[in-house]
Amino acid sequence: MTHLKKTLGLIDGISLLIGITIGSAIFATPQIIATYQNSFASILMLWIIVTIFVFIGSLIYAELGSRFPNTGGEFIYISKAFGPFWGFIFGWAQLLIIRTSPAAGISLITANYVGYFFDINQFQKNIIAILIIILFGIVNYLGVQRASFYNKFSSLVKILGIIVFASTGLIFYGSDFSNLQPSIHPTQSLGPVGNFVAASILVLFSYLGWDRVGYVAGEMKDPKKIIPQTMFYGISLIALIYLAANLLYHTVLGLEGVRNSVIVASDTASTLFGNVGATIISLVVIISATGSINGTMMSASRLYYAMAREGLLFNWFNHLHPQYKTPAHSIIAHCIWGIALLVIRQNFETIVSGMVFTILIFYIITTLAFFKFRKKGQGAEGYRMPFYPALPLAYLIGLITLVILRLIFQLNISIQDLSFVLTGVPIYFLFFKQKVNR
Repeated sequence: MTHLKKTLGLIDGISLLIGITIGSAIFATPQIIATYQNSFASILMLWIIVTIFVFIGSLIYAELGSRFPNTGGEFIYISKAFGPFWGFIFGWAQLLIIRTSPAAGISLITANYVGYFFDINQFQKNIIAILIIILFGIVNYLGVQRASFYNKFSSLVKILGIIVFASTGLIFYGSDFSNLQPSIHPTQSLGPVGNFVAASILVLFSYLGWDRVGYVAGEMKDPKKIIPQTMFYGISLIALIYLAANLLYHTVLGLEGVRNSVIVASDTASTLFGNVGATIISLVVIISATGSINGTMMSASRLYYAMAREGLLFNWFNHLHPQYKTPAHSIIAHCIWGIALLVIRQNFETIVSGMVFTILIFYIITTLAFFKFRKKGQGAEGYRMPFYPALPLAYLIGLITLVILRLIFQLNISIQDLSFVLTGVPIYFLFFKQKVNR
């Protein structure tokens, strides 16, 4: 039997986490978030709250990854806890909306920043976005080492680029923080609670990626040690980068300026450093965003492969390339459906908001699985999250609250998002239930 190679260490794990997480979000969501909030202070508090929330979730996932150090992530956890049906529905949702949405949404944002250099229309941007997905499909197809190398490269570029950009920008701008003071009524009209929920979902999108390290646990040298360390160091770096970037945007442009910007990073750089600065930061954004596309494809394709090996996805996905030892068919499917979502939905906020809403539902199921494993002592000995059960219970309550409130305030689009997931129910009973029962 052909097995995945155990070649990934701590640096690979951190690079993967950062590569997936820091994509286009910090360059595309601040202007949308600003429309839901009335001041920089409220925006800053929102980011801090969500960061703490993500840290708690990462501790849960670190323990789960330590208990079950196998390629597949949440699919493995949910299947072991609640059976093959829920495992299949989770995996189906990954393919139909959760993991393929970043390819669609982030490639669109990448194309927008490519548009800084060339005078191109929306149709041309869509073509560029499709070509980006295909390009990184090829990179992943040719081997995990190649994909991991680009993760390392893009992670280095985005970390150094954003840190240098934010620090030099704040120094260059001086001590004038007057733009942080004004309070302006939100331009979105969902009400205080609805606006908070919508903005929180966008901030959560900016952090998505921390949960996917477990997808390549089967390719890590020592997952029980590497996964917790990856979570801690990776998320800490990301939080600092995000806070610095938001501070710079709002210091330079102010709340209204951020709201009115389409490419907020380039507009900020242009104000500070002119065309040269805007050119450099636009390149950083492009590398960062494509790194996220690459990292997501790398991790998600392993999920589809794991499902197929368990008999919960079409056997076509259960294929490793004989030479490159990559889940080649899973990579191809990821690219095809990512392109399909781009064509179907086209709007960045619609794509990412739907993705986050859907994954919040499976975070709930995964957290319930965590409680079940703790109670039964199931899985290997390894890392254990602190302050059990208070922290995971608070996290679970937060997840449920966000899902309910999103349904209340954005019912129509929430139903549309759920429809992607529910198509998996008849697929399971038609094609996979009998296989599982044998």
